[in-house]
Amino acid sequence: MSNNNNEPLFLLIKSLTGAEKRHFKLYILRNQANEEPKFVQLFNVLDAAKEYNEAHFLKKLPSISRQQLPNLKAHLYGELLTALRLLHSEKNMEIQIREQIDFAKILYNRGLILQALKILDKVKVSAKANSHFILTLDIMQFEKDIEARHITRSLKGRAGLLINETDFVLKQINEVTHLSNVALSMYELYLENGHVKDEKHSREIEKIFKKNIGGINEKQISFFGKAYLHQSYCWYYVIQLDFTKYYRHAQKWVQLFTDYPEAKKEEPYLFVKAMHNLLNALFITGNHKKMIEELQQFENFYEGAAAFNQNLEIQTFVYLYTAKINKYFLEGNFTEGLLLIKPIEEKLKVYSLYIDTHRALVFYYKIASLYFGSGNNDEAIVYLNKIINLRVGQLRTDIQCFARLLHLIAHYELGNMDLVEYLIKSVYRFLAKMENLDAVLTEVFSFLQKSLSSRPGDIQKSFLAFRNNLEKVSAGKYNRRSYQYLDIVSWLESKINNVPVQDIVRAKFLKNNFI
Repeated sequence: MSNNNNEPLFLLIKSLTGAEKRHFKLYILRNQANEEPKFVQLFNVLDAAKEYNEAHFLKKLPSISRQQLPNLKAHLYGELLTALRLLHSEKNMEIQIREQIDFAKILYNRGLILQALKILDKVKVSAKANSHFILTLDIMQFEKDIEARHITRSLKGRAGLLINETDFVLKQINEVTHLSNVALSMYELYLENGHVKDEKHSREIEKIFKKNIGGINEKQISFFGKAYLHQSYCWYYVIQLDFTKYYRHAQKWVQLFTDYPEAKKEEPYLFVKAMHNLLNALFITGNHKKMIEELQQFENFYEGAAAFNQNLEIQTFVYLYTAKINKYFLEGNFTEGLLLIKPIEEKLKVYSLYIDTHRALVFYYKIASLYFGSGNNDEAIVYLNKIINLRVGQLRTDIQCFARLLHLIAHYELGNMDLVEYLIKSVYRFLAKMENLDAVLTEVFSFLQKSLSSRPGDIQKSFLAFRNNLEKVSAGKYNRRSYQYLDIVSWLESKINNVPVQDIVRAKFLKNNFI
């Protein structure tokens, strides 16, 4: 029998809060006789189970046969969704609007046409006010169908008004759909390739992007059109290594939600994504003061995120703790940042069924970097091995490559020279295969290869020569992309000055911020 923790019904039940479980029980009791239905018995067993095992469930429920189980599971799944819809409808305007459309269709099918039109006219106002374009179009299409089928004694010009309204909404839908497609395509390019590698790659991305946003006037598009436009620009400038413009558009994206506060309630996911990009841009550009301010605002939002739903809470957690780690990177407080690891791991365990592999990759790499920066190379290797051993194909090849490089450097720091000699060849081949080798990384490999045969007394000279070579090759814009993943310069300076990496980063931070 099946033993699969990814079984949809099991996942749904495990995602329920205590309040949702109580509501489900009350909902069922209102609709059932005194005897507890079999699907509720199944719910109780699944709720108590730590893993999904059908053979075990059938032993616990002798009244349920193996043949009955699929139908009972399907029925329970449907009842749970119905109960959740009822519970959360008051907090979700979109659900309320859909419900009113359903009511209008019920009335229409009963011949109560004018009552149906009255509901549609009222709910259309809510749909428009909350920028639910697809639902608005659905409502207007229903209104047009009624006008075409019946004599409703509508006001003169009603048909023309509906046609004009529909054309306007279609224009908005096409605009938002197009810009959200552009944003998604830029995001996909980043996930697959990371930052641009050279001028040719940069021009290819520029050509694709300009072709898709040509002729768009920001002042003439809707709120969501603007949001997706700024999101598109954010991903484009991240890919292009233009972090000043990245910050500018991330700030505009967040400002939209300040100008339209109701949108934060209707589309909290889009707001969370905007905040993530703003915090990331502030980290990259080194704007510490502004980052602290925005981080506090985001922390306040996170405290209330659970009131929306679990998925929003998870998304906010991921972005909030990513920003918190980045703050410690920026400040050079790697050892202090290690205190975040326990709460992060606890949450990752709780959310293990819901957090995607990409987010896990990012967390593992950032945690490994915290350990590396604090001088704990053994623990850094533990987390880097988690990345290296994940089978994720072409997902975030940039992180996969730099995880292997950091893994190599960590073993170098530990003095595991036999392993380093093997890893140099292995990592070099991997980066070459993924087309992630640039002049900076080539210099790193060259230095590590030479250091294997260097005499102890010459190692300091080797580091100095390495630094000089890096300064030369780093003059090119695209060669500096490596520094977005690994602070090679600070590591090099730590070796030259014989001090921990975090001391070098901290000194730079204090100098730049006049503390």
